[in-house]
Amino acid sequence: MEYPDLSALPPELQDEVTARGSLNVFRMMMHSPALAPGVLALGDAVLRRNSLPDPLRELAIVRVGHAYRAAYEVHHHENIARLVGLGEEAIAAAATGLPNNLSAPEAAVLTATDRLLARHSLDDAARKDLLAFLTVNQLADLVVTVGFYQLVCDFLNTFEVTTAGEAPPPYGEVPPGSDEGR
Repeated sequence: MEYPDLSALPPELQDEVTARGSLNVFRMMMHSPALAPGVLALGDAVLRRNSLPDPLRELAIVRVGHAYRAAYEVHHHENIARLVGLGEEAIAAAATGLPNNLSAPEAAVLTATDRLLARHSLDDAARKDLLAFLTVNQLADLVVTVGFYQLVCDFLNTFEVTTAGEAPPPYGEVPPGSDEGR
């Protein structure tokens, strides 16, 4: 699928894309100019105002990316995961869904992410497991994060978004508004 002609978009939408480093996911999102601003705002909130500790948030996101076979998502969020301190063992576990050798909170988040992906809900036992490590606010944010990134992965896969032609962000920086795909 071709990227939309950004010069044909209203200036405010052009600004939305350039403010986020002109990453391909944001460019492709402009095929939906009426919904894009809301999707981007939700992505910003999921990343920047999430009550989950950053490493746990990224663990869930990378797991969703692997479950959906969304290479773009995995590429960008594995990089972000490293930047926020998620260990290589946890990043590898996100690829398989096997929580071996993870901390108890990491194992609980990884297991819960897979339950949400498979069952679209968490039962009492799963909630209880998570609430041993998370607040109710963090649990709610985990569910929103997993759901949002399912949407993003569906979009990335449908439009076959790749990293081709993207300039990487400077080493050690997360692009503003990055949701890679977020």
